[in-house]
This record gives sequence, structure tokens and C-alpha cells, in this order.
Amino acid sequence: MACVKALAESPGLTSIPSTYNFTQNQHDHEAVSEIDPEDSIPVIDFSLLTSSSPDQRSKVIQDLGKACRDWGFFTVINHNVPEKLMEMTMDACQRFFNLTEEEKREFAGKHVLDPIRCGTSFNASVEKVFFWRDFIKVLVHPEFHSPNKPVGFSEISLEYCKRIRQVARELLKGISESLGLEFCYIERAMNLDSGLQILIANLYPPCPQPELAMGMPPHSDHGLLTLLTQNGICGLQLLHNGKWVNVNAVPNSFLVNTGDHIEILSNGKYKSVVHRAVVNNKMTRVSLAIANGPSLDTVVEPSKELIERQSEAPAYIGIKYKDFLELQQSNQLDNKSVLDRVRV
Repeated sequence: MACVKALAESPGLTSIPSTYNFTQNQHDHEAVSEIDPEDSIPVIDFSLLTSSSPDQRSKVIQDLGKACRDWGFFTVINHNVPEKLMEMTMDACQRFFNLTEEEKREFAGKHVLDPIRCGTSFNASVEKVFFWRDFIKVLVHPEFHSPNKPVGFSEISLEYCKRIRQVARELLKGISESLGLEFCYIERAMNLDSGLQILIANLYPPCPQPELAMGMPPHSDHGLLTLLTQNGICGLQLLHNGKWVNVNAVPNSFLVNTGDHIEILSNGKYKSVVHRAVVNNKMTRVSLAIANGPSLDTVVEPSKELIERQSEAPAYIGIKYKDFLELQQSNQLDNKSVLDRVRV
């Protein structure tokens, strides 16, 4: 299947093919709302999370817990990842998408767990309607993979993903503590030394009919935490209190959302956030998401410590992360459809 980039660059394109006409359901028609200043997207100052001051750290852990409970989403600032490295990684992703169709086809994997998989839409083999998106997905941990083009992609992405893992692990320590668990609980229970990390770069070219197309449909992410950056062009929307909210990134920050396995682990105390990507008719948007999850063989279930302490019944059935991942990636993307399968 041809990539969307080639379609968008077709001379004289004024309308989209019917196969890209995304029929939104009633729920999706709700107007995008402006964020109430009293209820804005939480900002987590990472430097306070690693602070030697117990009071500062305690306060930011509280803030982190509230963000996971109320939003499932937050912005991270002062994260120690060099801005230059962030820019170089984004540039490397843009250069990948600028390779020829023939060059990109070298990396067209078939299975959802192929180490490198380049394609279009989400899962074009089962979709009746395609999404206005090209992507490359690369498994970068516990074993590092990388396309051998463009020049420098491998070295830059290796360093970038290593730095992201450090940030994600500190955030997960804070989330553990915010749940009243030991700081290393998630790290140990999810076997993070062998945790799966995936680099996902997304390209959303200008679309002549953005009101009809969708970059990515409403969905939640598998795994624990996804850290996202973009090329300065907005397009990410969150579902918050039943309304779609535009996300505007703070420069040199990470947009972080909690995944389905944080929801399972916390027995529903923290929710994974439903989000989508919309497109525009003027500018190409590139986003870079680094998904951080348990090891593939980890059976993720509600924390026994939490259940016992709160005298609650488990709200989710334990499922091996690999099985959950294959279920989600092999089907059509639809809100929390896979998470719904493991609810009790």
C-alpha cells in the first residue's frame, strides 16, 4: 500500500480518496473544548522528582499521583535530556520519512513484533478506512534495533532512547510511591531491566480535507508510559471529562501519557488516557513517541499490595504483556477495546 506522504504530494490533490473518509461516531462529534485554567494539563518538574529535598520530592509525587488519577497525562519539564539531542532525533525521523518509497519498503515488517516495521495507517491489513499517517516502529530495548538509513539514525536514536528510559524509570518510581507502594515496586514487578521500549515516529502530511480524515483514531496506549515530542505542529487531542482537549506542547518538554498497564497495575485507580491525532491542510506534523512497557513475558495484574490494603476485588484479569500487545496491534484501533477484554 502506498504511503500517505506520496498521496499528499500528488499534483493537484484537492480531495481525499473515500478509503480515508473517517466516519466519526456521535461521541467523537463533541466539540473540542478550551481547557479551563483551573483544570489545565498538569506540569511535572522532573528536577524536583530527583531532588535531594524530601519536601520537594514529596510534593511532586503528590502532583504526579493527581495527574495520573485526574488526567492520565502530564507535561514533563527540566528532564535533563539535552534539547540538541531531542532536535537531532526529530530531524533523523524526518529524514527517514524523506527516503524513497523503495528504500522505506526495505523496512516493511509483517508481524506486530518485527523489530523494525514501516508502514501507513495503523493496521492496513484489517482496516476498511485508513488513517492519514505514515509510521516507523522500532524495538529499541531490551535489544536495540535500528534501520540502517538514514545516516546517523542508529547512533542518535540509541542515545535518545537510553535517556528516555532514565526519565521513564524515575517517573515510574514516583508513580509507585504515589500509589503508596515502594519506589521500586513497578520497576521490579514489571521487570523493567528487560522492559520493552518502542520508538514510534509518525508523519501526518497536509490533508486537503482535514475535517474528513483522521491521523489516529481515539485509543489508549499499551504499556506503562509513553513520552512524546513533536515538531512544533499541534494535532494531539485528549479525552478529558468527556470532552476533547487540544494539547499544546511547552518547548523542550515531554508529553507523557499513562498506558493501559498502569491502569491494570493500579486496579483502575489511575486510568490510561484516550487520545487521538487530528490533521491539518497546511503543515506536516511529525511526532515521536517512545513507549515504555513491562518485559514481554510479564503477566500484568492488579497489585496484590494495593488490593489487600484497600480490600478491593481485582478489576482486571492478569494477562501477559506480549499477548495484550499482539491483540491490540493485530486488530482495529478502537478506544480501550483490548483493555475492556481483561476487565472483570
